[in-house]
Amino acid sequence: MVTSRYDIAVLGAGPAGLAAAAAAHQAGKHTVLIDGNPRVGGQYWRHRPGDQGAGHHDWAELRRLLAIVSGADVVTGQQVWHVERTEDGFTLHGPDLRCRTLIVATGGYDRQLPFPGWTLPGVVTAGGAQALLKGQNVLVGKEIVVAGTGPFLLPVAAGLAEAGARVVGVYEAGEPRGFARRPAALLANPAKLVEGAGYLRTFARHRIPYHTNRTVVAAQGKNRVESVTVAELDRHWRARPDTERTLNCDAIAVGYGFTPQLEIPLQLGCAARLDADGSLVATADGQQRASVPGVYLAGEVCGIGGADLSLVEGELAGLHAADALADRPRLARLLRRRRTLRAFAAAMHATYPVKPGWLTWSEPETLLCRCEEITLRTARKAVHDLGASDARGVKLLARPGMGLCQGRVCGYATACLVAHERGRSVTATDLQGMSARPIAAPITLGQLTQLGQPSKED
Repeated sequence: MVTSRYDIAVLGAGPAGLAAAAAAHQAGKHTVLIDGNPRVGGQYWRHRPGDQGAGHHDWAELRRLLAIVSGADVVTGQQVWHVERTEDGFTLHGPDLRCRTLIVATGGYDRQLPFPGWTLPGVVTAGGAQALLKGQNVLVGKEIVVAGTGPFLLPVAAGLAEAGARVVGVYEAGEPRGFARRPAALLANPAKLVEGAGYLRTFARHRIPYHTNRTVVAAQGKNRVESVTVAELDRHWRARPDTERTLNCDAIAVGYGFTPQLEIPLQLGCAARLDADGSLVATADGQQRASVPGVYLAGEVCGIGGADLSLVEGELAGLHAADALADRPRLARLLRRRRTLRAFAAAMHATYPVKPGWLTWSEPETLLCRCEEITLRTARKAVHDLGASDARGVKLLARPGMGLCQGRVCGYATACLVAHERGRSVTATDLQGMSARPIAAPITLGQLTQLGQPSKED
């Protein structure tokens, strides 16, 4: 039952959403900011009640944005599970409200690659380990291996060590020296160099080993993780013979980049494309507009680029959605900043690609989809014996992506597997087949029965 109308609704209260809501509210628009978490801030500013910002980056910026959006309506703890277009805007189901213009800033989540033992208790995503630490002050283990690819591994490992865990090692599958081939992007973003140097100082203080071209290729244990196997990788990410080592640990934090959360843009029919990092992203123009009129995009939904870029894109989306374009110097400054940060994001994606050799780490009985317990062997049979030609076909024939997570965990890996078995590259169609969902979040049957009920305003 829809009860409220707004000029602008912002989905997601991370850096992009907060910046968008602040800009729209300051422009005088009746704005609502919505997030499924109990507190605003997203993953970047995830915090506990009473947290004063210790261990957080840019905490002053969060406080500034919170002071602005305090004058707008902020709805937390409610998930938008469906958005439908109406003659005069959009109806949002979950918090049940209407808006003229919609800004989607729903962020992203960890991208995972399966390996033998990855379903053992104690194997968590890098973002999950950080979320538990930031949100509940809980360590996922006492002796932790951090593995995967990308600069996000650095703050995760540093945060765990500062909180008292022993970080056995950080195993970066890629080669960070690739940044050296893109010096302009680095020099234009000196704050990134300073941030990276800070993490390395933390590594030195806690004696955390940092290894490149290596990663976790298997985990062992009975009731939970007891050890991992790490191996050196060749340039295709195949494990080099005779380089495997076994390390004792009780937890693994692993992540291979991020997957944008696109359920709402795809529901609305927004155009999407394959980004440089292999992610499916929603397409935004120079004003942060989606292909669907009245929809704006900001942050990770239109390309993984980090908190600084999300803040800039969010502010631009809020200004354009509110038609608050009189301050030309402000717009010019934001556009320059966006170009600089996008150049850094492009360099990051080129430096930390996910390479197809990861498929060689697994055995035929390794689980691809943990929800439905679908193995790699079963998925391959759907391709070769049943004729599936894309990821959606494998999903329909073998059920990966049909479980509780609806493909959020296994979708990317399934698309990569099918493309590899078909002898081609992953396409946007492959990823969209594992990402489009008519219901964006788990709901009750009671919520479904409210569809079509007249609102108090009707």
